[in-house]
Amino acid sequence: MAIAFTFPGQGSQTVGMGKALAEQYAEARAVFEEVDDALGEKLSATIFEGPEDTLTLTANAQPALMAVSMAVIRVMESQGLKLQEKVSYVAGHSLGEYSALCAAGTFSLADTARLLRIRGNAMQAAVPVGKGAMAAIIGLSDEDVVAICLDAASAGAVQIANDNGGGQLVISGSKEAVELAAKLASEQGAKRAIMLPVSAPFHSALMAPAADAMREALSTVAKHDPVVPLIANVRAEPVTNADEIVSLLVEQVTGQVRWRETIEWFASNDVNTFYEIGSGKVLSGLARRITKDVTSTPVGTVEEIDAALAAIIG
Repeated sequence: MAIAFTFPGQGSQTVGMGKALAEQYAEARAVFEEVDDALGEKLSATIFEGPEDTLTLTANAQPALMAVSMAVIRVMESQGLKLQEKVSYVAGHSLGEYSALCAAGTFSLADTARLLRIRGNAMQAAVPVGKGAMAAIIGLSDEDVVAICLDAASAGAVQIANDNGGGQLVISGSKEAVELAAKLASEQGAKRAIMLPVSAPFHSALMAPAADAMREALSTVAKHDPVVPLIANVRAEPVTNADEIVSLLVEQVTGQVRWRETIEWFASNDVNTFYEIGSGKVLSGLARRITKDVTSTPVGTVEEIDAALAAIIG
């Protein structure tokens, strides 16, 4: 039974996530304290108590979600989990790729927190508020949506940002181009074309300034080859070299999150048991929509950790 650990992305955050873990386990408390120290502020207070609109800010949500995922990992490790012995691969959705790499030892916890704060700020600053947009297109093929984006490019930059599987593609770019693409998608038979309530056009060419910021930030931190291979967002195939991973993380800022292809790669390589490490169960739902050949179990609470450890370690 080959196992993969997956790590959630932005949108999985909720006020109070990880609080029970921190109250029960010193290892979890230590994670939140180290993240607070790395950022020079009490992000943990926002994670545990809110307010929600502050937690949802990109610069807060990204390190916050990573902190919760790493709190889960540290608790599991304290109870006997050895990642490189029990887990075959890691993967994360967008910012979750950083959580996966922290869990696999590529970056330290403090550096990962600082990188995600830089990433969140850079992504927010790359495009003035109101100038970019994202939309979910449901019920059309990749080829159809690529063609629609080409047609809508007369109004500005627009491209596929996320292939989440189950017929859901997210497009991103300039507001005018995304709105035009959504209109064209509806006219061409999409089940739904929904503008998303996001603050910036993530994973689009408009994020180039943020990619530059991450190239600089990543060049300053210590890095190690991961103890288990990462299935990289922009490639949907395994990567084990730290320098290559860094270049892919830069590419990821403007590139497509190939989540459907990631899950399909797992399924075709006999990796059919996933544990979604951290807050929420978004990735578990996506996995079920992509293929019936895998099981995905959320692991974010004390009870879920106990159940996962019993299944993985016995």
